[in-house]
Amino acid sequence: MKLASFTYQGRESWGAVQGDKIVDLGRHFAGRYPGLADFIASGDFAERDRIVQGLNADIPLSDITYLPVIPRPEKIVCLVRNYMDHHQEVLAAGMQRELSEFPPIFLRVWRSQVAHGLPIIRPKVSEQLDWEGEMALIIGKGGRHIAPADAYSHIAGYACYNDASIREWQFHAKQIAAGKNFVGTGAFGPWMVTADEIPDPENLKLELRLNGKIEQSSNTSNLIFKIPTIINYCSTIFDLVPGDVIVTGTPAGVGWSRKPPHFMKHGDVVEVEIEKIGILRNPVVNEA
Repeated sequence: MKLASFTYQGRESWGAVQGDKIVDLGRHFAGRYPGLADFIASGDFAERDRIVQGLNADIPLSDITYLPVIPRPEKIVCLVRNYMDHHQEVLAAGMQRELSEFPPIFLRVWRSQVAHGLPIIRPKVSEQLDWEGEMALIIGKGGRHIAPADAYSHIAGYACYNDASIREWQFHAKQIAAGKNFVGTGAFGPWMVTADEIPDPENLKLELRLNGKIEQSSNTSNLIFKIPTIINYCSTIFDLVPGDVIVTGTPAGVGWSRKPPHFMKHGDVVEVEIEKIGILRNPVVNEA
């Protein structure tokens, strides 16, 4: 099932995508589950197919405005250099980084996110807005010290993410979060596909296109730290809760490593496509 968050006629909601329409589950569960994360945390999430079967998809997708899949997650945990080819391109570009023994992570704030179809914003202070196509997973069942063998049972679904980065701000210090939290840079959507639809999330083609040209092309099988390891590590640090988002890293092909470097600019259109999940598309605009 595809589940999305959106606004319609000035009202924030969420629902199940069916073809070119959506079932407004937020209206159906009015007062019970204000957002998608609340539904994921509930017992009704396991009954989603039965629930949706009796409802009409009566809102055209063309009439909604998407929100980030989880609009206000408690945590957005992002991994860096989690594809070997990306680690190698970073070294080739002159950055001195050792291959980490543990998953290298940083946090994004939810206000930095932007939905499918809405602009990624190049801030006034930078000419170095870079792309990073990634797969995100959404936590369905919370927990602490989650064993790797149990990790998949804690995942509600998967989505496309573009961890767009402001490169010179990222390199202000060894901690890279400054370049990863500008407003309107973390594109997330258009929906999540529930985990039952993705039996092998570590074997999905991932592609990023800029103005139709393929810039990144890889497969999630190339992750250095696999999903069970990531969830185990993150849950050792944090109490994971339903609706938390973990963004698993980007493969080679980012603009910063090019010679000369290449960055996104006003008027560009960037797409992240992941097999069995969908296409996340965003225009790029300059900050007003």
